[in-house]
Amino acid sequence: MRWDALFEDMEAQLAASERLDLDAEIAERARVDAAAVELADRLRGSLGLSIRVHLASGSVFEGALSHAGSQSLVLNEPKHQVLIPYASAVQYVGLSRLAVAEPSRVRQRLGLASALRGLARARASLAVLVARGPGESTLHGVIDRVGRDFLELAVTQEGEDRRAANVRQIATIPFTALACLRSARAAGG
Repeated sequence: MRWDALFEDMEAQLAASERLDLDAEIAERARVDAAAVELADRLRGSLGLSIRVHLASGSVFEGALSHAGSQSLVLNEPKHQVLIPYASAVQYVGLSRLAVAEPSRVRQRLGLASALRGLARARASLAVLVARGPGESTLHGVIDRVGRDFLELAVTQEGEDRRAANVRQIATIPFTALACLRSARAAGG
């Protein structure tokens, strides 16, 4: 009987050691997987959720996350949509624990400039929050042109259409100064 007990004990020790090795391998793989997760992946895992985004300029926006691109997100507020570059955010509240990788190579390459060019083509009337140190200022108008790292905004009074007579100035704004852009939501959108 002593030999049976000895072999059973050795088998139990070997099984416990194998379980510890497997647990360690699983933990290491989880750390490696977590290290590969990008912010955009976490945001895509939260699409449809109501989240709050705190900007470096001090503003806070809350709404349903409707889009998470490679460089910016879109929140749906009751009356507005807000495009927020990731670079202007300092904190996100309400994200799920899920991470969803972007499956489309094309969408991976579409950055902030692509979104801004879409707004320029649509001639959307915008409120553009420009970061100025710890605060921000708001310009109203329509994007006339988008370069590689800047946009040109035809500045008008809030609510005015972009007509030559209404344009007060053309403001050239580097992407690095964009806190966010806000537009009226389309009816039914």
